[in-house]
Amino acid sequence: MSNPKIHHAAEMIAKAQYAVAFTGAGISTPSGIPDFRSPESGMWENVDAMKIASIYGFKQNPQAFYNWIYPLAKLTAQAKPNPAHHALATLEAAGKLRAIITQNIDMLHTRAGSNTVFELHGHLREATCIHCFKTYPGEALLDKFLQDRQMPRCAECGSPIKPNVILFGEQLPVQQFMGAQDACRKADIMIIIGSSLEVAPASDLPLLAMKNGAKLVIVNLQPTHLDNRADVVIHADAAEVLPEIIHQMETVA
Repeated sequence: MSNPKIHHAAEMIAKAQYAVAFTGAGISTPSGIPDFRSPESGMWENVDAMKIASIYGFKQNPQAFYNWIYPLAKLTAQAKPNPAHHALATLEAAGKLRAIITQNIDMLHTRAGSNTVFELHGHLREATCIHCFKTYPGEALLDKFLQDRQMPRCAECGSPIKPNVILFGEQLPVQQFMGAQDACRKADIMIIIGSSLEVAPASDLPLLAMKNGAKLVIVNLQPTHLDNRADVVIHADAAEVLPEIIHQMETVA
């Protein structure tokens, strides 16, 4: 892929002392997980988000949430990290990438081998009873749910179990968000990958990085509101662009 913007991005990342990646749904679409906020996914068709995907809605009708999430849960269980996830893991292993801040719940960054990952919207690794707060490993619950489609219940008190993902009306996990903020303050470059930058408060983090002097590289299929403030903007598939950035870095090192 011959693209001067990719070469420019590679030069910037190669010179960086503290690179941070910020990722959204677009990094995982090549793995078969749709961006459920886009009209093409159909996830929001005929659905009131505040009734289905809010903590209030979950407590009122948890089975409705599980019925809605089933297609996405199935695709997530089948998904594997793609070249973009592996590229970021490679950058971390080489000491160039210090942290990944992600809006995704699919755990593909950690499965690709990345270690410092701030999962702002939670994950499917664990689930918690909404009454007694007993925590359960997520994989076994997910496998059973995908087989019988039945809402998992707590073995201790019989109450519904909620995956440790952040629903509307819930605060972001404090330690994850504080860790992400700290990384943004230290960053001299932020690589934004596959995010529309429309979901607050996560979308405010690139502004924090910029306020502290970080340069921006944006890799996203669609334009974002920060395109005009970024140093490099590449409207292309992250699974193609990121491996090429690493290849280009080898030539400029």
